[in-house]
Amino acid sequence: MTRSDTAPIVRTLPAPTNYLCGLTWDGARLWHSDQDAQRIYAMDPVSGALTHTLTCDRVRADLAFDGKELLQVGGYPKRLLRIDPESGAVAGEKQVRPPSGRLTGVEFGPEGLWLVLRGPTVIQLRDYETMRVQREFPTGGESPSGLTYVDGMVVHGDFDEALLRVVDAQTGALLGSFHVPGRPTGLTWDGEHLWYCDFPARSLRAIDLAAALGRT
Repeated sequence: MTRSDTAPIVRTLPAPTNYLCGLTWDGARLWHSDQDAQRIYAMDPVSGALTHTLTCDRVRADLAFDGKELLQVGGYPKRLLRIDPESGAVAGEKQVRPPSGRLTGVEFGPEGLWLVLRGPTVIQLRDYETMRVQREFPTGGESPSGLTYVDGMVVHGDFDEALLRVVDAQTGALLGSFHVPGRPTGLTWDGEHLWYCDFPARSLRAIDLAAALGRT
């Protein structure tokens, strides 16, 4: 799909509040974080019903799930907050060195923890235990916003350009890019659809990634 095309939306859910930041998938539910509300919400992916709400006054950007804990990009400077998904308690923090406000997207893949950072815009693979950089790829745009991992591909948003870029997780080669309605922030993959937060529409939207890339 070329950059002039816009990906078709297959599902839309209203967001519970107004300042959409992070998005991740725990295998059954969508988790969404909001900076102004200082909350993290668990949502049913079909009905959009809220099933759980956590308080987090340090929400800054994207959200991930490591199989046991939520990882919220938060604080000043930004770091990863390890959050118990039942109680909301902060179990610890992961520093992202050098400390800065560059981090805007995070998600786990089989290789480790993937990040997108701005100024300059790069995608990084880091070892989750040590947080050392294993790979780094330059990527396009100046306003990266949210990241997820999909079957050997890393997808990140570009807020200002209203598009998603898809890169090869091994080489960093650009595999495609496509516009989405609104402005994307948090991203996640539920095994079938690619979800993103549409900031101005105050909605969570799902797209068919294969169709968006012209692979169907």
